[in-house]
Amino acid sequence: MTSLFGGSSTPARSPAAPHAETAARVEQLKSTIQNQLALQNAQEIMNKVNEKCFVKCVPKPGTSLSSSEERCLSQCMERYLEAFDMVNRTYIARLRKERLDQQQS
Repeated sequence: MTSLFGGSSTPARSPAAPHAETAARVEQLKSTIQNQLALQNAQEIMNKVNEKCFVKCVPKPGTSLSSSEERCLSQCMERYLEAFDMVNRTYIARLRKERLDQQQS
């Protein structure tokens, strides 16, 4: 629709509006990618835990697990995940420290 002076009566988008929309889309895309990577990482860890602990704890696979095999699997998985958690926390702390060092320089 045109106004009395021939211009459009619909409000014009400010030049910042498309930039803000693009920035929001980029942030949403980054978040989606981070979530997918975290899921992939978790799946990979669980696959490794299952593989390593199963090989260690179940020498002769059968139709069911013995109580000692179940106990071994439980302890193995717990240790593996504790070790992963420790490495992950240390790595994140290191990245934060490096980021702070870079910002201060």
